[in-house]
Amino acid sequence: MSTTETVQEVSPLERTIELTVAAKEVEAATDARLARMGKTLKIAGFRPGKVPAKVVKQHHGLQAREEALNELVGRAYGEAITAQKLKVAGYPSIEPKGDETGDTLTFVATFELFPEFTLADVSGAEIERPVHEVTAADVDKTLEILRKQRVRYENADRAAQKEDRVVIDFLGKKDGVAFAGGEAKDYPMVLGQGTLLPEFEAAIEGCAAGSAKTFDLTFPAEYGNADLSGQTVQFDLNVKQVQGPVIPELDEEFVKAMGVESGKADDLRAEVEKNLKGEVKKRVHQRVREAVMDKLDALNPITVPKAMIEQETYRLMQNTREEMKQRGMKGDIPMQPEWFTDRAAPRVRMGLILAQLVETEKLVATEDQINARIAEMAETYQHPAEVIEWYKQDPQRLSGIESEVLEENVVEWVLSRAKVTEKAIDFDEIMGQQGV
Repeated sequence: MSTTETVQEVSPLERTIELTVAAKEVEAATDARLARMGKTLKIAGFRPGKVPAKVVKQHHGLQAREEALNELVGRAYGEAITAQKLKVAGYPSIEPKGDETGDTLTFVATFELFPEFTLADVSGAEIERPVHEVTAADVDKTLEILRKQRVRYENADRAAQKEDRVVIDFLGKKDGVAFAGGEAKDYPMVLGQGTLLPEFEAAIEGCAAGSAKTFDLTFPAEYGNADLSGQTVQFDLNVKQVQGPVIPELDEEFVKAMGVESGKADDLRAEVEKNLKGEVKKRVHQRVREAVMDKLDALNPITVPKAMIEQETYRLMQNTREEMKQRGMKGDIPMQPEWFTDRAAPRVRMGLILAQLVETEKLVATEDQINARIAEMAETYQHPAEVIEWYKQDPQRLSGIESEVLEENVVEWVLSRAKVTEKAIDFDEIMGQQGV
């Protein structure tokens, strides 16, 4: 009969427990396994199922004993955890204590517990909610960006200037000798986009097609090539083509190219305004969500099990590998666990906090909430009914939606209790520096 000893505390979350298993129990379980093996075992010279027990033991005795011992020790561990009402995180490490002889066999199981903690009060937490109302100027700026994204270039009979597209030949020399990577022919680029060093682009500006010049350039001290960093070199430059940008007008042709069949600029403006309002709402919500999660994390500085961090690290590694493969990378992609540990730990901590908050405050995702979330996402597609069906056919997709709704419930719960202040935010800040 298996017995257990008292649980010993090693650290705030780590515990050990001694497990003892009777040797007779191990032998009986081993014999039972060998008997089952003998019924189907195939060994040359014997008919199936007729192999003598002694021969079966010679061939598979060690395997059968190991499997029997693992089963019995695992059962003893499970019974001990259940009896002690412990919430174990991850899998235990079980090692023998002493040799495996005598009437009883003793093992030590080392494992971690889920942390027990009381959620901090959020009533005094201060959370900032950004606010932005989409204006006509925001729509104008976005339309300008859309027009610039469809720019074309025409030959210009003038000196090159910022936003021009140029085609150049260049040859770099250090102490009169050409250096590796310092030469290109028919090299196309747009001035002002930072394709080349600022000093190089400045040398191109003011040059017309067909012109040539030689100029000095000093590479930055932090330049990636150690042989060139901080060094002054000379470049021979030939400007072969200068083209000026031609931005399309906001006319019928452009409007239709943007997917608005009427070709009316006002209809495009209305479409852009609608999309901007939706995007601003989404980005504001994301910022608020991050602020809430950061606040919960700061208020509940719990210690998390190493086993859970290792599991999350492995999951992040696997996800990254899959993403890289989907982008076309082939072969084995080497990765180090430590690259992901800093991300894994806070994710595990937040998962534990959210799980307890959902359980304590009964913030479970209802079926109506899940259906409403799917319907909202489906509205952005041409055939919403097909999208809804696509989500409902896959339990994993539904689980992802349920997780989103749970987080939404948590965010709303915190916001209803915390001190929320609104702060006006401009268009470029909420949408990104370029307004896109």
